[in-house]
Amino acid sequence: MAQSSVTRSQTDVLVNDFVRSVYNWMAIGLCLTGFVAYYVSNNEAMRNFVFGNSMIFFVLILIELGMVFAISGMINKMSAGTATSLFVIYSALNGVTLSFIFLVYTQSSIVSAFFICAGTFIACSIYGWMTKRDLTSIGGFLMMGLIGIIIASLVNMFIRSSAMNMIISYIGVIVFVGLTAYDTQKLKNMALTQPAGTDGAVLRKGAILGALSLYLDFINLFLMLLRIFGTARD
Repeated sequence: MAQSSVTRSQTDVLVNDFVRSVYNWMAIGLCLTGFVAYYVSNNEAMRNFVFGNSMIFFVLILIELGMVFAISGMINKMSAGTATSLFVIYSALNGVTLSFIFLVYTQSSIVSAFFICAGTFIACSIYGWMTKRDLTSIGGFLMMGLIGIIIASLVNMFIRSSAMNMIISYIGVIVFVGLTAYDTQKLKNMALTQPAGTDGAVLRKGAILGALSLYLDFINLFLMLLRIFGTARD
């Protein structure tokens, strides 16, 4: 009985430390992205560099995609320091490319969309953590929805349909609400299956991977909500 109690206590401590680390790194990533986005939007030289040449903007997007795939696919081959550095650099680069929102939307609508997103994200995370339902079955469906959103968004870059843009945004909200709950449950399962005495570097890499997943869910949910509720600048 005493042995079981000690083991359970050690597991609880491990889970709490792991989850706290995930959300701390996610918060760091979001803060860094927001700071860089605001700075770039208010710096004329940076704005001209990023948006003055569409090739530079798309190169930055490709670099970001490469970093996401690198962290997600090769994290086991990286050191914890490398994984952390890539996440921080990615968050900063994402801030550079997302700086356009301060040029397109009013600051009040950006703030409103952020708080709506934060409230929705927290609610979905709590559901994903507390629910007894296995959300694995909806994971594949959500990924298909995500692929559909990406394809539809690429097509809409050429046809420029405002109606399709809104449809994509509403579907995107549904998809990323589901992915937030799904990824939170995955995070919970990851935390619960970490054996006691797991190497700190392994825990750090797992925390960075979890933070990246939730960071992407938050950012994309925010962008979809901003497209729905955002007010364009005059």
